[in-house]
Amino acid sequence: MPNLNKVMLIGNLTRDPEIKYTPKGSAIADIALAINRSYSTDQGEKREETTFVDVVLYGRLAEIAGEYLRKGRPAYIEGRLKLDSWDDKQTGQKRSKMRVVGESLQLLGGREGGGGDEGGGGRSVQRPPERSEAPNRVGAHKPHDPDLDAGHDDVPF
Repeated sequence: MPNLNKVMLIGNLTRDPEIKYTPKGSAIADIALAINRSYSTDQGEKREETTFVDVVLYGRLAEIAGEYLRKGRPAYIEGRLKLDSWDDKQTGQKRSKMRVVGESLQLLGGREGGGGDEGGGGRSVQRPPERSEAPNRVGAHKPHDPDLDAGHDDVPF
C-alpha cells in the first residue's frame, strides 16, 4: 500500500526563529506559522479561524530561516508531519506533539519589513539531497544542436 506524508503551508511567523546548534555544529530552527482561513457560515456570516503550526528546519534551511525570517513575515513551507513523543519530567505523563519537518522554504513578501502586504515573489530554498540520494544531473550541460548552435557567420540572413 502506498504512503504519502506531504505538507504545504503558507502563513506568517508568530515569533522570530529560535536557532540552536547540535554538538557537531548543525543548525536547528524552530518556527511557528499562523495560517488564516476565511469562510462563511450557512447563515452568511463571515468568519475567520487561525491555525498555529510548529515547524522545525535543519541544516542550511535553519540558517537561512534565522538570517531572513522574522516575526510577521510570510513564508511557504513544504515538508512532512512528524509525531514527537516524550515523558514529561515534572508529571511523569506521556506527552506527544505533531509538527512539520520543513524540507523546503520559500521566503515570501518583499526584502525589507515584516508584513505580507509587500507582494512580490520570493526566494526558494530546498534541503540538499540525503547522502544516499544521487544528485539530479539533468540539465547540467546543454546538448549540442548544430541548427541552434550556429555562429553568426553561418546564419543565411
